[in-house]
Amino acid sequence: MFQPFKDLYHWADVQGHRIPAVPRNLGITALFLCAAYWVSGILIGHTGGENNSALVFVLAVALISLLTSGYFYGIAASIIGALFINIYFMEPYDAFSLSRTGYPVAMLSMVAISCVVCALTARVKKQATEAVRRERNAKVLYEQNEKLNAEKAAIQLQSDRTAIRETILRAVSHDLRTPLTSISGAVSVLLSSPEVSPKNVAMLNDIKQDADSLIVMVENLLSVTRVQDGTLPLKKREEMLEEVAGDALLTTRRRFPDCHVELDLSEDILYLPMDPLLVKQVIVNLLENAIRHSGDTEHIALRLYREGDQAVVEVQDRGRGLSPDVCQAVQAGQPMPRSLSGDSTRGMGIGLSVCQNIIKAHGGSFTAVNHPEGGAVVRFGLPMEEDRP
Repeated sequence: MFQPFKDLYHWADVQGHRIPAVPRNLGITALFLCAAYWVSGILIGHTGGENNSALVFVLAVALISLLTSGYFYGIAASIIGALFINIYFMEPYDAFSLSRTGYPVAMLSMVAISCVVCALTARVKKQATEAVRRERNAKVLYEQNEKLNAEKAAIQLQSDRTAIRETILRAVSHDLRTPLTSISGAVSVLLSSPEVSPKNVAMLNDIKQDADSLIVMVENLLSVTRVQDGTLPLKKREEMLEEVAGDALLTTRRRFPDCHVELDLSEDILYLPMDPLLVKQVIVNLLENAIRHSGDTEHIALRLYREGDQAVVEVQDRGRGLSPDVCQAVQAGQPMPRSLSGDSTRGMGIGLSVCQNIIKAHGGSFTAVNHPEGGAVVRFGLPMEEDRP
C-alpha cells in the first residue's frame, strides 16, 4: 500500500543528494518554512483568535532538522518561525511586538522547544549513521574473517600434505638404505674375487656405481626432509673448512677415481662454526653434480676463499652449464623444478635442494650461475662468526 510513497521518497532522496549540501539544506529550510506559513495562514482563517501556528512551525522545524545536516538549519528555522508567528499570527498582525503579556515567554518557549527538537533529531540521525557505519564495518570484518579462515584452512591443508609427503619419503628412504648398502657391499666382495670374469667385472662396477648413487640420493632425501621439518638439528663446532673440504674431496675421489678435481685453497685459515658432516655432504653433492651432470670430468675446480665475513666454497666446471630453470630456482631460493628427471639429471635437483636447505640452516648464502666462458659455478658462503643474541 505504501510502496509507491516509499519509491517516491527514495527517488526524491537520490535526486536531492545530487545537489550540493548548502543549496540543498537552504532549499529544504525555505520550503518547510513557507509550507508552515501557508498552513498557519489557512488555520488562522478557520480558527480565528485561537492560534495553532506554533505547533505547525515546531513540526516544520522537526522536519527541517531531520532532512538537513547539522544543528544550524534547525535552530535558524526555529528563530525565523518564532518571528513569523509574532509578526503574522499574533496581534497586532503584520507587526513585531513583545508588549502583550505572555508574548516574550511564548517566543522564548517556542525557540527553546524547537532547539530541543532539533538537537534530539540530530542525535537520532547521528546514532542512525553510526549504526549504519558499524554494520558496514562488521560486514567487512566478517568477510575478512571468512577470507582469513579460508586461507588458514588452505595453509593447514598444504602443511598436512607436506608432512605426509615428508613422512613417506623418510619411511621409503629408511627402507631403501639398508638393501642398497647390502648390494653395494656384496658387489665389492664379488669384485675382490679373482674368479670374476672381466665382462662380469664391468657389469659389477656398473651395479656398484648405481647402488652408490642411489645411496647418496637416499641420504639426500633423508637430509632434506629432516632439515625442512627441523628434526635434524645442527651440531655446530669450530672446524677448519680446509679439513672438511679435503675429507669431501677424498670421498669423491674414492667414488670417482678417474675424475680430476683441482683444489685451490685460500691463504687465510678458514676456521668457523659449522656442522662438519652436513657441510661435507654439501661439498660432496656439488662435486658429484659437476662430475655426473656437467659432461666435464677433467676441469673441475674446488676453491676455498674468504669474502668479507663469509668463508666461500666454490665448485666450477667447464661443462654444459645449468639450465635457466635451475639458475632461477636457486636465485629465488625455491625447490628445484620437477622437470629435472631422467638419467642425465638424476639426483641433481634433490642434491641442490639439500645443499640449499643445509646452507640456509647455517645462515649462509647459496648461488648457482653459468660461467661466461662455459660451464657452471656453484658457490656457498658460511658466516665466519656465529650470531649470538
